[in-house]
Amino acid sequence: MDKYEKFKEQVYKLTSINLDLYKEKQMKRRITSLMTRNGFNDFDKYFEEIRKDKNIFEEFINYITINVSEFFRNPKQWEVLEKNILPELIKNNRSIKIWSSASSTGEEPYTLVMLLTKFYKLENIKILATDLDKTAIESAKVGIYNEKSIQNVPKEFMNKFFEKEGSIYKIKESIKKCVEFKQLNLLEDSFPKGNHLILCRNVMIYFTDDAKTKLYNKFYESLNDKGIFFVGSTEQIILPDKYNLKPLRTFFYTKAKKS
Repeated sequence: MDKYEKFKEQVYKLTSINLDLYKEKQMKRRITSLMTRNGFNDFDKYFEEIRKDKNIFEEFINYITINVSEFFRNPKQWEVLEKNILPELIKNNRSIKIWSSASSTGEEPYTLVMLLTKFYKLENIKILATDLDKTAIESAKVGIYNEKSIQNVPKEFMNKFFEKEGSIYKIKESIKKCVEFKQLNLLEDSFPKGNHLILCRNVMIYFTDDAKTKLYNKFYESLNDKGIFFVGSTEQIILPDKYNLKPLRTFFYTKAKKS
């Protein structure tokens, strides 16, 4: 067994993250780059450091889970959600269950809350947000962002839901109260059931085809009847019928009956 294969096995035993389900060349390149940056040129020695040093461990997890996010990322897709998707869901359901499945540092679920204030009072909004990375979740709970993160936030929401402190922007407690953050490994853990809307954006591109198939099937089971699955701008599903998902709009799919 070569050292990288052994490293992947050790990481799985330690973290339950199966690196075999990520695109090999891409992931190996990322890990090697991080390893070199920390002064290691051997996978065995690097793993020992991950196991012993909490800071190195957290840096590794944060790096391989690829936390890149911003509010209202790909604004036109959020416009479709607001104008076409949410009104239909709300019309047909007294309340809607929403899951942001790879919530990173919180920009996505907080964007959802802001958008939902156009339809509901804040006290009636509740979103489940999950991520693999504990550090990202803790950062999301704090809710402090830089100028780049908030560049697409509409002015009405900036004035209402953010406080500027020097060069940073802090999201208000009223928004934070609407989101429940939990740690969840998409590839290993069971999914919450009965969701009217699931977001999984800009995550699937890192996985192998086998892992994608597994996840699409899990997301299907996690959706309520006629539930909506919202994917990222580079992640249109090839042959969605294979997963009993029906294209609704670009980047939006609805749960269809199994054939």
